[in-house]
Amino acid sequence: MTDQSNINPLSADSVVGLNKRYRRERIYKNLGLGAITLSLAFLAFLIISISYKGMASFQRTEIQFNIEASWVTEANGNALTILKRLVKETLPNVTGRKARREANGLLGANAEDELNATLKGFGSEIPPTFTLWLPSSDNMDMAFKGGLVSLEEGDQQGLSKRQQTWALFLAEEDHLQKSFSLGFLTNGDSRDAERAGIGGALLGSMFTLGICLVLSFVIGTMAAIYLEEFSRKNMWTSFLEVNINNLASVPSIIFGLLGLAIFLNTFGMPRSSSLVGGLVLFLMTLPTVIITSRVALQSVPPSIREAALALGATKIQMAFQQVVPLALPGMLTGTILGMARALGETAPLLMIGMVAFIADPPSNILDSATTLPVQVFLWSDSPERAFAEKTAGAIMVLIVFLILMNLTAVLLRKKFEKKY
Repeated sequence: MTDQSNINPLSADSVVGLNKRYRRERIYKNLGLGAITLSLAFLAFLIISISYKGMASFQRTEIQFNIEASWVTEANGNALTILKRLVKETLPNVTGRKARREANGLLGANAEDELNATLKGFGSEIPPTFTLWLPSSDNMDMAFKGGLVSLEEGDQQGLSKRQQTWALFLAEEDHLQKSFSLGFLTNGDSRDAERAGIGGALLGSMFTLGICLVLSFVIGTMAAIYLEEFSRKNMWTSFLEVNINNLASVPSIIFGLLGLAIFLNTFGMPRSSSLVGGLVLFLMTLPTVIITSRVALQSVPPSIREAALALGATKIQMAFQQVVPLALPGMLTGTILGMARALGETAPLLMIGMVAFIADPPSNILDSATTLPVQVFLWSDSPERAFAEKTAGAIMVLIVFLILMNLTAVLLRKKFEKKY
């Protein structure tokens, strides 16, 4: 029998069931830590897998060619003729029409443009011999990045046996290299994977989000200030508040249908333009901005309002000189988080035609454009293997954009936050 006189009245042994409660608490704590660890593990796996595959999109495979000035003269400066001569002189056993076609297929679609640019840079003073690295085709690029194998080890996916032999020959002669490709960030979309880039989608996203940001912040914050500081609490304002809360939970594709009906069919605005895309995303994010701005205004203590009014300030002076500056960090944070959600939206933009193939980057908000999420959607549906790494690269850029936007929200909150 336990001596009760030696038991601490505040210990677990002195309270019936306390040990059981502590045990349950440890179980719940461990389950929470396990859930967080599992979530972080999945997130790390996602980021690592996308980064591993997407980093290849920032590199391209190049083939080295030694060019003689006499070849340029004989071809009268025709880049296509020079390329055929280069391939024939560089690779062994290029005989027959089929062999020449397969050999020419090792070069990328933009090799002719780069050769023309090089010859134009020389002008009339072409060196007797010069070396030039030209981009390879997407199949050659994928094979070299994945590791070339011999015919005995197996077939190289995307390359014929003859092309596989030539690829090994070029690698042994040190005529292959990987270099950083800035074109992925500057080029527009293309049917050829080696030419395709996200430059047009980046500009389209900037134009679209710029319109959405200006309209959402100005109209959303002003609506929140009016509802929270000036409107009378009656049936109409209650009806308006309920509908704003309901709109915040409406599926995004509904706003795409609304934009299709109003902006395109009724007002005849340019289809697939950044202007229409920005307006649709503005309608989608407006309820969220209003709600977060109202929450930021409600977080300001009533004593601030009472003190301002007691000192003789008008209601407008009290709102814009005392309350809004204190609520501004929360209002900015809510707006930027709404923009981060808008950046990742695809469904509403598909409804207004921004899924169209856009080869040239837009120059203004009225030009046809696309955005990063839509570009990812288009490339993910492409049958060519080379677009898989392009898709992963575009996702990497999209994730970086989202991280920067969230970081901006945190920094703005810290900068404008005031103690009271």
